[in-house]
Parts: sequence; C-alpha cells; structure tokens
Amino acid sequence: MKKHLLLATTTALLAACSAQNGEVSTAGSAPAMAPASEPVKQTLGDFFAEVDKQELATSPLSKSFRGIRDEDYGKWDDPSDAAAVRDYQAGQDALKKMEADFDKDTLDESGQLSYRLFQYRAQRSRNRFPFRHNGYIFDQMNGAQSQIPALMINIHRVSNKSDAQAYVSRLEKVGPFFDSLIAQSKERADNGVMVPDWVFPYVINDATNVITGAPFDNGADSPLFADLKKKVNALKIPDAEKADLVAKGTAALTDRFAPAYKKLIAEMKRQQSVAKDGDGVWRFKDGAAYYAERLKNYTTTDLSPDQIHQIGLDNVSRIHSEMRKIMAKVGFKGSLQDFFKHLRTNDKYFYPTREAYLKDANGKIAAMEKALPKFFDTLPKADLVVKPVEAFREKSAGKAFYQRPAPDGSRPGTYYVNLYNLKDMSKTEMEALAYHEALPGHHLQLAIQTELGDLPAFRKFGGVTAYSEGWGLYSEELGKDMGFYTDPYSDFGRLGMELWRACRLVVDTGIHQKRWSREKAIKYLTDNTPNPDGDIRKAIERYVVYPGQATAYMIGKLKIMELRSRAQTQLGDKFTMGGFHDVILKSGPVPLSIMEERVDSWISKTR
Repeated sequence: MKKHLLLATTTALLAACSAQNGEVSTAGSAPAMAPASEPVKQTLGDFFAEVDKQELATSPLSKSFRGIRDEDYGKWDDPSDAAAVRDYQAGQDALKKMEADFDKDTLDESGQLSYRLFQYRAQRSRNRFPFRHNGYIFDQMNGAQSQIPALMINIHRVSNKSDAQAYVSRLEKVGPFFDSLIAQSKERADNGVMVPDWVFPYVINDATNVITGAPFDNGADSPLFADLKKKVNALKIPDAEKADLVAKGTAALTDRFAPAYKKLIAEMKRQQSVAKDGDGVWRFKDGAAYYAERLKNYTTTDLSPDQIHQIGLDNVSRIHSEMRKIMAKVGFKGSLQDFFKHLRTNDKYFYPTREAYLKDANGKIAAMEKALPKFFDTLPKADLVVKPVEAFREKSAGKAFYQRPAPDGSRPGTYYVNLYNLKDMSKTEMEALAYHEALPGHHLQLAIQTELGDLPAFRKFGGVTAYSEGWGLYSEELGKDMGFYTDPYSDFGRLGMELWRACRLVVDTGIHQKRWSREKAIKYLTDNTPNPDGDIRKAIERYVVYPGQATAYMIGKLKIMELRSRAQTQLGDKFTMGGFHDVILKSGPVPLSIMEERVDSWISKTR
C-alpha cells in the first residue's frame, strides 16, 4: 500500500515589531534594534524530512508500518483515485521545488545520490501514472481482502488502551475503505481490466475465511477476533475495560466489518460470472505500453520483452548444464527430466510435518548468522523470526516472503514460510529459500536499509525491485561461496531456485507479450524445472496478476554478479567481500545503472 510523495511546502516565519505611537527621544533612548537576521536556508535533509512528514500525514498505514502510533492509528488510507491524483501531483511539485532550491553540484556525495534518487523516484511515478487504472484491485497476491487482516494481526500493535481503541476504530472503518475499492474494481472490470476467471475463487475464499468463526458464526474464534482478544487481554487495565473493548470490537466485526466483506464477495461473484478468457495484459487496450512500463519499472533497464525472453532461455540452458553435473555426481541414471520427476514424486524430498520444516529452517539461519562476519562489514541490528503464513491466507499466498522490522525496534523482521501444502516446499530448496528471505538475503538487506541513519526516509523505506530481489537471488549463490550447501541435493535445490528465476523471464514475457495461455506457461515450467505441480501452478498464477515483477530477480542478480566479478578482476588482492557488500547495501535501493556507477567508483578509489 504505497503512497506517492506529497509536496513539501516550506515557509519561513518572520518576526515583526511595531513602533509605539508618538515621538521617540534620541537622548538616552534605547539602542536601535538590530536588523532581523536572514532566515536559515533549508538544507536538503530538511527538505526531504518535510516531504516525508507530508507524505506520512496522508498515510496512516505508512505510519503503522513505521511503528508510529498517533491520532491516525485508527484510520485507513484514502484509496480513491482523487487521492492518487493529488499525491502524484504533490510528488511532481516536490521534485520541481527540489530542483529549483538546490544545486546538485554543490552537494556532498551522499546528497548528490539522494538528489538523483529523488529524481528517479519521481520519474518512476510519472511513467506509472498513466497506467494507474490497469492494476488489479483484488487478486490472490495483493488484495485488501487478505492484506487488511494481515496488517491488523502483524502490524497493528497494542500496548495500551488507546492502541486497542484504534484497533476497534479500524474495524469500524473498513466499510468506507472497501466501498471505494469495490467501486474502483467494478469500474476497471467494466473497462476490460479484470482478473482471469480462475482468480475469483481465491479472492472469495480468502474473504470468506476472514469472516468465518466467532463472532460471525458459532465456530471457533475467527483470526481477527482471536487477535483482538489476545491483544486486549494482555493489557494491564481493569477487566471491565477489557470486556468493554472486546464488546465494541465484536460489534464492529459483526455490524461493520462483515457487511463490507459480504459486499466484496458479492461483487467478485458478479465479475466472475462475466469474466472472459485470457491471462496476459495484452488483453488491455494499452496492454503493450503498460507491460513495457512494468518491465522498465521492475528491472530499471530498457530491455525489451524479447531481450528478456532470450536472457531467460540462455540462462535456462546454462543452469540445466550445471544440474546435469550434480545429477551425475549423485549417480542418477536417466534424463534431467527423469530426475525432475524423481524429485517431485519421492516423499523423501519433502518434510513430514510443519514443525520439521521450521526446525531445519531455523537451524540453517542460525548457522548462517555465525558465518556472516567473515563476509560482511555491516550487519543488521534487528532481530529475525521465522513464522508460518497464517491460515486465513495460506491457500493463496506465495511460498515464502519477508516483512521488514519496525525502525523503532518494536517489531522484528519476519520470514514467512507457506506450509499449507508441504509437497510444495521441497527439502532440496529449503536452504536456498532461507538464505534468500532471511540471511544473508532480505532480512540483512532490508534491516540494514532501515538502519541507515541520517539518510532520507524515501531511501530507507523505499524499494527498487531489481535491487532487492536481485540481492535476494544473489544471496542464494553467496551461500555456496560461504561454504554452505554441503549436501549435493541442497546444491541442486539452489540451482533449481536459480532456474526458477531464469524460467520466470521466459514465462512472464510469454504470458504478457507473446500471448501464452496459463496452460502453456505451466507446461514450460513442468518441462524445465523440478518443482512440484502445485508450486508451478501457484507461480504462474502469480505472474499473471503481477506483470513484470518476476523478471526483476534474475536481471538484478546477473548485474550484481557481473559487478562483483569486475571488482575481483580489477582489484585482485585488494578486493574484499565485506567492502563490496557495503557498496551494494549501504546506498539503500538504487537502480542498476546507479549501482554500477557506485561499484566502478569504489573500484577506482580502492585501486
């Protein structure tokens, strides 16, 4: 739920003095008042702080993610198109003000980078704005039907009575929030921007799960009701006040919250009844231009769909060759596809219980944490926890993801693993997945980013997908450089994860530019990867509703590896992993072109 930048309006306050009536004697009079001092010129840091303040003022949800609890804690963002237009224009006005008030050439190195990244951010917004009506409002990956309860359970913290009242207030205010989103979804669907028919059951199922159980029916407590009671009952307040808060929350859930969800379910069923065939965004009237913008946004490059498709094919071939070497090492007789089938169908490559998966994941992360100091000069301060995806959204959620810590330390970084179907979570991939999402992947990268000190908020809390997901995929291979993957099957799983990202380049462009059907894309992954059927289907369904995003991983990783190889070649004995990783991580998220500039500058200075 990202917001565009808002205009930072800066004013100088001048003190005025009024003279007394009558003549002023010059003999023995008070000394003349000194001229008013010049107003202090605003620094670039002050400007960015004011922009951030204005942005947060319109986004209660951004405040919640930052751990800020104030008078807006019980509110939702304004999801209307009018708000999107207002925020977009404010961001463009802020850019004009920065360029008018500050000369980039007079700034220090950090200031110049912030200046350029603010320009880049505004340009991304400008590129995206004409296509703002092409995004899906409700789908299995991003819909508010699951994001709302996830936010209440995982982000909305309750430390006192006021926080609990804010929790209840948010439950009461879901109705207008949903009404706006449902209206926009209907308008987009009527204009041809509608999810494929197979998406609707996921959305309807997630929404139904949220309003199943007490207080909506006679079942066990629903996820939100259980969360509300747990948080309220943990407070050190009189029992009567706890009972009152729970009663008000119950009324909010049954009288306001449930009707909003039922409206959503009704609209999803209506749209499902008129949904048409087709999966890619080529179906949209401006689909080709929209997809080109999505690729540029996610990869930060000017690569065309055909170029990205070919990069994918080339890397699929390379990784298949590396896989055959491991297949020979473990003595498997047969083709690579036979080995894929063996890994998909043999129970020994899957965990028998959720607890077993979580135990091994925590063990690998603990071992990795001990090894980090030899490869990193900067380490995160925030804690990390591993959690299974909650039951209400596990059926539709991705296989794993990460949520960054709160900057005030009130919430740790969280690595979520989806254990809905253990046959989708192979033992061979467990290690690489943990390195990608936790350490040295997203937790290390995003916690360091959040802890970057005096950098502007838009750099500490913003994101560039090719940078962050490129780092995540790079981290999987870095684990091998650090001495992990001692089991050849785990190393094969690492290659399988990289192969997965190479195949994404092929199937994403296939679906959205080459007009592949979902079935054709599923067949491509089945023929070319060892992943189980459920994993494959869920992945293709993700790429359909999230055009372009999946291409960022491999494009970003290839660039980081290219830059590391360049630095190692040119610096020789002067190269250090810790130094290289600092150059990548201590800038915060940057487009790949700026990442390359920074590494080249580091090489030059070090040499």
